[in-house]
Amino acid sequence: MRRLPALAAAGALAAAVVHLVSGETPAYAAPPAGVCHDPEPAHERVQARPWPQQTLDPQRVWPRSRGAGVLVAVIDSGVDADHPQLRGPGKVRAGRDFFLPGALPGAFDCVSHGTGVAGIIAADPLPGVGFHGVAPDAQILPVRITDRDISDRGESLRINPDAVAGGIRYAADQGARVINLSLAGFSDFPGIRAAVAYAVAKDAVVVAAAGNSQQNTPAGLPSYPASYDGVLGVGAVDRSGARMATSQIGPYVDIVAPGAQVLATTRVDGHTEAGGTSFAAPFVSATAALVRSAWPHLSAAQVIQRLKATAAPARGGRGSDAYGAGLVDPYRAVTDGLDPEKPAALPAFLPPPPDTARLEKAARSRETGTTAKWLTGATIGALVLAGLAAAVLPRGNRRRWRPGRVASMPSEPRVAEPPEQVFLIPRR
Repeated sequence: MRRLPALAAAGALAAAVVHLVSGETPAYAAPPAGVCHDPEPAHERVQARPWPQQTLDPQRVWPRSRGAGVLVAVIDSGVDADHPQLRGPGKVRAGRDFFLPGALPGAFDCVSHGTGVAGIIAADPLPGVGFHGVAPDAQILPVRITDRDISDRGESLRINPDAVAGGIRYAADQGARVINLSLAGFSDFPGIRAAVAYAVAKDAVVVAAAGNSQQNTPAGLPSYPASYDGVLGVGAVDRSGARMATSQIGPYVDIVAPGAQVLATTRVDGHTEAGGTSFAAPFVSATAALVRSAWPHLSAAQVIQRLKATAAPARGGRGSDAYGAGLVDPYRAVTDGLDPEKPAALPAFLPPPPDTARLEKAARSRETGTTAKWLTGATIGALVLAGLAAAVLPRGNRRRWRPGRVASMPSEPRVAEPPEQVFLIPRR
């Protein structure tokens, strides 16, 4: 194992010579010789625009922020920096390998997991390709901690916790402003907990997958590192906005993002369909990069607060253990004019002094209106009486005030006949 770095360097040099002789662009991120026992081959490119890019529509926010100037650490299986959408100048740094001994870089990948995560974060748009990253101008720091697909089903013992802890500390020391942890487990390792606290103290936004062990299990499963203080835990939803059946439920779910049947970059070239909270987390990490680029004065805690405050409503309602604050929204996260400070106290209400002149004028107007109403009523009454007098007096004078004819009274009073008798009790 001690000879591996030397062999790797020799292999990389030989590969570069072959590419130069053939006239092709050298693949500097090719895995060192003997490292990948069964490397995943390249995949075909997908031209259609994936549903997460349609739903989140990050291109709306690119005129305001593309993540420039923000270093995002991908602590994963490495990142293939030769993928056509990741090979831009300075896009992927050399990084570091904490899995193999020696001074190997982290900019190579055997299984595509880390390459897929990095592509969701920062893949450049290409003509004829619908897939692109959320923050294409962000820079990727690859930190390799494993040589296989990372499990986010609670099997954290498959990954050396010392490698994870060392990778987190390295990323924080390299100035990563966002750290993506697409891994989850049931065990609380003190070394990882201390490393996360170290990164949080250095003002890094730490984003972690919530885990994929919820199916056929009760709620309340633990999840680390998502449960650590200062970490933004991410659950996964499908294209209808419903929580994936496997996405874990708990107080560590702070926000959700697309995680079912999402498209991701693969090593060497092309794309593949992936799923799980591992691939939901980078959508949130990329959005954090957009915010940190547009609002550089915000602290990591304020960035997390902003992401949650601008999330789109989800089915579980705000603050649920299944959906957290809701679906991450890159456009609102950048453009909403939020003030992270507490609102200032409102001054005491002091009513203005009464306008006595205006009140007196209003009183005089009311009095004048009342007098006018009474005078109008009296005038109308006098006119009615005058009309009646004009009609009655002449007739009275003609009859010399004798009474007029009235109907004659009957000689005998009319007797009202009672109705027929009604028997309540039948006759015998």
